[in-house]
Amino acid sequence: MRKWVPWWAKIVLKIGLSRLPVAYQAFARKGIFRHGHMDSPTYALHVIQKHLQQSNLAQAGSGFVALELGPGDSVGSALIAHALGASRCYLVDAGEFAIKDMQAYHEFADELRKQAVPCLDIQDCDTIDALLHACGGVYLTSGLASLQQIPDNSVDFIWSQAVLEHIRAAEFKAVMCQLKRIMRTNGVASHRVDLKDHLGGSLNNMRIASKHWEKDWMARSGFYTNRLRFSEMLNVFEQVGFQVEVAGIDRWEESPLSRSKLAGEFQCLSDDDLTISGFDVVLR
Repeated sequence: MRKWVPWWAKIVLKIGLSRLPVAYQAFARKGIFRHGHMDSPTYALHVIQKHLQQSNLAQAGSGFVALELGPGDSVGSALIAHALGASRCYLVDAGEFAIKDMQAYHEFADELRKQAVPCLDIQDCDTIDALLHACGGVYLTSGLASLQQIPDNSVDFIWSQAVLEHIRAAEFKAVMCQLKRIMRTNGVASHRVDLKDHLGGSLNNMRIASKHWEKDWMARSGFYTNRLRFSEMLNVFEQVGFQVEVAGIDRWEESPLSRSKLAGEFQCLSDDDLTISGFDVVLR
């Protein structure tokens, strides 16, 4: 949505648009309600390679089991994971957002091959189910309930790109517990977290009290973030038993919003939490 639209107008517009009887994919084609850019082969390859490198798994070898949390508009990550040696790749999301047009995936695979990625030949795959079967992909779309279906101690590598901030606040710790449960003893997770408001790159989402923000009708309107800050997320990671390594922090020079404009529950946050706009973290 255009940058000149004020944050409050974006909320009003998205609440209204989300109530229309229009399929998600139709909005996504117009750039509305898009769930990331993992449908771009160049972007998806860069993201996965970055997380592998950040986890010291650049040479992961063959036969590892991977999981992407929040694949968004594409299941193409399963193709990339297979090309990099994964025997299975779980793709876990909170809804069925992935495009189903196989022509898009044929073009995705062609572009990967142009970049010297040994991508599987999927010309005979006429559905995404056939594609997933061919490359060991498992697409699960019920969020926390889907994670609960995955066996204990079964995943070597987990990654997400600007996804953790979208997990419902009430479910965040439960999701982290599930990721810890399914991760193998020597497994590793790499996450990129964007703490900006997703309404224009500020903290305008923190103007609104949780008693309103956490209502289902708000959270399901396409702009929800859980508003957990850097220190709060790190505390949860440690509580569930992860070893935490912060790989990078992005900051504003000063908070983009004065304390007086924040909802009362956020006004006591530290300057540190109010100036950190994003971070990378590795969990073991």
